[in-house]
Order: sequence, then C-alpha cells, then structure tokens
Amino acid sequence: MNKDAMKNLDKCRVLGVLDDGATSLSQAALTHLAQAQLVIGGTRTLELLAEHIAPQAEQRDLTGVMSQVPEWIRAALDEGLRVVVLATGDPLCHGIAAYLASRLCVEVIEVLPNVSTLQLACARLCLPWQDMRFVSVHSRDAGEWVAGSPPSHGLYGLLRELRQHDRLAVLTSPANSPDRIARLLVTEGLDKDWEMAVAERLCQPQERVVSSFSIEAATQMSFAELNVVLLWRNTLRASPVLFGLPDASFAQRHPEKGLITKNEVRAVSLARLQLRQNSVVWDIGAGSGSVGLEAARLCTQGHVYAIEKNADDCANVLQNRRALGISNHSLVHGKAPDGLADWADPDAVFIGGSGGELAALIGLVLQRLRPGGWLVMNFVTLENMATAVEAVKQLAANWDVLQLQASRSQPILHMHRMAAENPVWVVCAQAGSASITSEFVATHV
Repeated sequence: MNKDAMKNLDKCRVLGVLDDGATSLSQAALTHLAQAQLVIGGTRTLELLAEHIAPQAEQRDLTGVMSQVPEWIRAALDEGLRVVVLATGDPLCHGIAAYLASRLCVEVIEVLPNVSTLQLACARLCLPWQDMRFVSVHSRDAGEWVAGSPPSHGLYGLLRELRQHDRLAVLTSPANSPDRIARLLVTEGLDKDWEMAVAERLCQPQERVVSSFSIEAATQMSFAELNVVLLWRNTLRASPVLFGLPDASFAQRHPEKGLITKNEVRAVSLARLQLRQNSVVWDIGAGSGSVGLEAARLCTQGHVYAIEKNADDCANVLQNRRALGISNHSLVHGKAPDGLADWADPDAVFIGGSGGELAALIGLVLQRLRPGGWLVMNFVTLENMATAVEAVKQLAANWDVLQLQASRSQPILHMHRMAAENPVWVVCAQAGSASITSEFVATHV
C-alpha cells in the first residue's frame, strides 16, 4: 500500500496503559478501545482491559511476535477495521510506537500517551526527571555482566550511560533485574559511587518503593518482576582527560619494556586513525593497552577490540582499563589473527605488533575495514617497515609513511639536555579500488 492510500484509512490508535488498567485511560482512549474491531497487545495489557474490549472484537497477543504487528495493522486497515494497540506507559518512551512509525505511514498512527512508568517512579521519590537519562535493558537475557563484554550484551548500553551520566531511570526485565544491575556496578567498581532505588508494581495495590540500601546489599535482594530502577551518583563525576595521557599514567612492564607506544607517537597514531564517536576500533598487539584505551575514551559510542599475546601485558591492560573507568573495550589473550573473525568490522585498526605474520595480517585488515577506514601501524625496525610497505603496495592500497623522532629534556647537573627517543615509522593505509583476495592472506601466513 502506498502513502496516499494509507492517508485515506482510519488511524491505528496506540494507547498507553498503566497497571491500574482502565483507571489510567482518558475518556477518548476508552472510547477508541470500546469501538475497536482489532485489539493488539501483550498478554498482561489484554488481561487488564478485557472488560473494556467489545466481545466481537478480535484480540491478538504480540508477545514474541512483534515483527508481525505492522502487517496485522496494515491488513486490518485495508479491510476498514478500527485498530487499537495497547502499550505500557508512554508508547514513545522505549515503547512500540516508534517501531510501528518506522514501518507504517505515520499519518495512520495516533498515539494517546500515558505517564511513563519512569516518570511515575521519579514522582514517588520526588526526583526531578528532566535531566535523567532514560535507559531500557528490557532485552534478551545475555547473562551476568563480565568486564570487557561486547556491545551485544544486554547490559552494555546501561554501563555506557553509567559512565557518562549522573542520573538514570532504567526499564528492567525479569532477566535484567535490579540485583543483576547491582552486580554490574560491583563488577565495574562503581558500587560506592551510586545510590539505587527500586519502584515495584506501580499503580497496583501491592506497589512498593525500596530505597536507602547499599548497592552491595542489592546484589542479593529480590524484587517483583514489574519494576523500575532509579540510579543517581553520590559523588562528583570527574571530567577525564580524553587525549594525550602521560606515559606514567599507564601500568606497564618495568624495566623490561616499559610503554611501547610513547605519548608523542600515540598522539599522532590516534590522529591518523581518524576516529569518530561511534568508531569500531581494533588494537592488534595491544601491549599495555595505551592506544586502544585512549581510543575507547574518544569513541564513547563505539567499541575497541584488543588482542595481546603476552600474559603480563594483558594483566596491565586490564589494570589500566579499570583505573581509567573504561567499559567499551574488550581484550583477548592470544595471537592475531586468531579471534579476529568474531569481531565487528572495524572503522580503524592499529597494529603495534604482528607476531611475525605482518603481511597476512595487513591483507586481512584491509579486507575487513569499512569504507573510508584507516589502518595505522607503528614500526621501530627497518625490516618490519619494509614488509608493511611491500604488502600495501601489492594490495594496491592508498598508503603513506611518516617518520617520527622525538627528544625529551633530561636533567644534567644543574642544567638540561635533550635525550632522543628511538625513531618510529608510522605506516598508514586505506583499502584501494582493487579487491583483496583471501589467496593473498593465505599465501602470506
């Protein structure tokens, strides 16, 4: 059906419902419900309003079949039927209305919102909500939070918001429950920085609001399945340095290696990666993690995947990640290219170490890089630099080489002298117009 045809149809009304059922509805909403010939809703909302649905009206439960709802509506409107969709609270606040609007002509949808359950929870505690970040973890059960989990985890988005905001209101689910959220806070070392309250069974006779408990205690508490979590900081959130952290701020191996990618080289390498707020970044040969961790700070809506073969360096990466309060970063203890197939395609890749398979790794990376993405590599030996240049030439990539030579002041008697750091070659490449074959990767392993 085209847009013009849909404009001539009656509208599908999306009604916001609270758990006190018909009491929460306006007279206009009740009239639409009584006149509806098709009523679509979840099991609970259909039961709540069963007495107000016409006996001859067809009822369809959307639980587990959300993707079918737009077609149900489209077919019913084609037949000239009056359609009502029952939603919880405000259907445009993490609700079904936005989903329907993206799949149907907006002219045939009319939303009659109710108060969001998040607003109700704030009202119960007299907490202003205009500056609250509303978050939903009403997603599939991804299990308990483990530090370094990828973006596919059901609590990943919540932790990102916890890092960036001071007040949150959270729509939970039976699996992603308040006690699980509390355990996430403990795992990330944030439990002392936050206060929590839980509002249960809002607008029901058994309504309860629980507050004034520690996050640690909440990890072992049980709550009713229908609940909303409120979180607010009890300490001031520091405004972190985003770029150019001093080398000494990273845990690193001493005296054997120290920090491999020094501050000056790290700054240039990060600049050449052309990072965006939502970039997906690979850090191959992470060392102490300095490049990947600074990239994670810059890509607040993105994610960094890192791999490092040395166990001592991996321990330093984890220590640095926790100290810097970074959650959009995953680490694999292993040798590239093992494990890279499981990572999301990157917008930027940094190679600080290759384990002897440099040419094959470059081919693999340029295969996987998203359009416009950059590969940035650091080398201190002529041989590795030459291998990299030869590989990007063979792959018809767009490339360039930059040599960096930094010197730092050091005291000598009552004066200072300049001490030179080792020169570093920064090789940067983008995939060219020629396709990169798997044969190239295979033959260079």
